[in-house]
Amino acid sequence: MSDTWLHRPDDTAPCTIIAEVGQAHDGSLGIAHAFVDAAAAAGADAIKFQTHLADAESTPDEPWRKPFSSQDKTRWDYWKRMEFEESQWVELKDHAHEKGMLFLSSPFSLKAVELLERVGVAGWKVASGETNNHALIDAMAATGRPVMVSTGMSLLSEIDAAVERVRGRDAPVAVFQCTSAYPCPPELLGLNMISEFRERYGCAVGLSEHSGTIYPSLAAAAYGIQLLEVHVTLSKDMFGPDVPSSVTPAELQTIVDGVRFIETMNAHPVSKDNMPESVSSLRAIFTKSVVATTDLERGTVLESAHLTSKKPGSGIPANDLPSLIGRTLARDVARDKLLSHEDLEGTAS
Repeated sequence: MSDTWLHRPDDTAPCTIIAEVGQAHDGSLGIAHAFVDAAAAAGADAIKFQTHLADAESTPDEPWRKPFSSQDKTRWDYWKRMEFEESQWVELKDHAHEKGMLFLSSPFSLKAVELLERVGVAGWKVASGETNNHALIDAMAATGRPVMVSTGMSLLSEIDAAVERVRGRDAPVAVFQCTSAYPCPPELLGLNMISEFRERYGCAVGLSEHSGTIYPSLAAAAYGIQLLEVHVTLSKDMFGPDVPSSVTPAELQTIVDGVRFIETMNAHPVSKDNMPESVSSLRAIFTKSVVATTDLERGTVLESAHLTSKKPGSGIPANDLPSLIGRTLARDVARDKLLSHEDLEGTAS
């Protein structure tokens, strides 16, 4: 649970995989705890929520991003219903720690930063809509804990400013490629920005992903990301606006397994000039050697009709067959016997 969990691009530490719950708990503390258990069982390194405090961040006139229920008359009412008490946030944090996961939550107001600082978080996530909220970024960075900047609604100049503010307060920083589309289609994912952010900022980079599929996460792992945030739902049959943008616990586990597989793969480059022993041993089984097509007597001058190539490849390689034409047998050779150089005498005629 150390605050040093955020690594630089040149570190070899595994990617930190974050299960993003967001508002998928629908205001139920019990369901929020169920997400903790599900994320831990899937192998996530961290679980992240969002801390919304209606009075501190919204007005009654805030429009809906996506109307989905008649339960809440306004967006403000929805945020109010999503609130947990401070003691309940502590419960969730303790539960996450018991499961061996980092606890994270995005604050959407200064009051939420203060609340989460009391609760205790491993780091901060600047939501895409808050990248220009310098007061909020300053408050997060002032704690000295890692600050992860999402870029879903930002221009490069705005991201530059956010990163500079975090670094100006000596806090570790990371930048997420993100596109604010729910669910995000493949043509908008922009994985090319991962390399650009790494070069531009020289910091940890990641992908904040909400396509509702496993594919972008696995592709991003091949880029060597340090962080991966994936929206999760307990079931595709759950209620809520983010369900189509989320993966199930089973899909999350596939992502975790896939990322670890890709990390191992990338950490062990191979060379065709230095073949692994496991592959080299297979060559004798799957390649072919020169054999006699019929029983041949000692003294036979070999012709092309006398020879062919068959498995295994532990004799004279099949590619050497032409060089054996015109050679003389030093002893009898039975049909299908793999020829050896000891079976030959003289030189080719």
